[in-house]
Amino acid sequence: METRVDEVADGIYRLSTYVPEVAAPAGFTFNQFVVKADEPMLWHCGPRQMFPLVSEAAARVVPLDQFRWITFAHVEADECGSMNDWLAVAPRAEVAHGATGCLVSINDMADRPPRQLEDGEVLDLGGKRVRHFDTPHVPHNWESQLFHEETTNTLLCGDIGEHIGNGLPAVTEEDIIDAALESEDMFLACSLTPALAPTMRKLADLRPSTLAVMHGSSFSGDGAAVLNSLADAYEKRVAEAGA
Repeated sequence: METRVDEVADGIYRLSTYVPEVAAPAGFTFNQFVVKADEPMLWHCGPRQMFPLVSEAAARVVPLDQFRWITFAHVEADECGSMNDWLAVAPRAEVAHGATGCLVSINDMADRPPRQLEDGEVLDLGGKRVRHFDTPHVPHNWESQLFHEETTNTLLCGDIGEHIGNGLPAVTEEDIIDAALESEDMFLACSLTPALAPTMRKLADLRPSTLAVMHGSSFSGDGAAVLNSLADAYEKRVAEAGA
């Protein structure tokens, strides 16, 4: 395996490792994002076993000991499996997460105490600004959170919009909606709750121009249209499940 580095928005870099054995034969990408700023931030740590590959790729963008913030959407191995490895190589870094994530898991799991964020709180990274949103159970996990990088209008959207394969470029203007729904059919990853569609429409109100997707290509274009279309599809599934 190898980890590719591509800039998907100004100063935001996608680290992508393609694993053909996952969702074979199409395979699956595992993506992390580096927000390059005075106080650099890593969005998603990656699995512990991928740490050598991912950290080597990240070092091409930012020296590892310069990372100031480490964060992720929710507590799963591909999101935070290597969290403590990152804390070990970045002595100034703090894990930043919402209250639920900190209180339920991260206070105990992290080798250093995390920074607990309030819903809507902004981290000023120096040249970049990321606003934190609590998104419980969206797309899954009680402690889920997302970030909006305001200077580039990039939504760090985690598993929202994920799709299998490695056929598209690092950032695409092609429609990812059908591919995302096909992925949902395969993995059944989303929590089909009444809050799912309204939360996604709230994110659509940000009108992001880039969606930094954790699995698959990032999307450049009308991010609101993508989020609203996915919200419509998930709302239909919730209704059908209720019926």
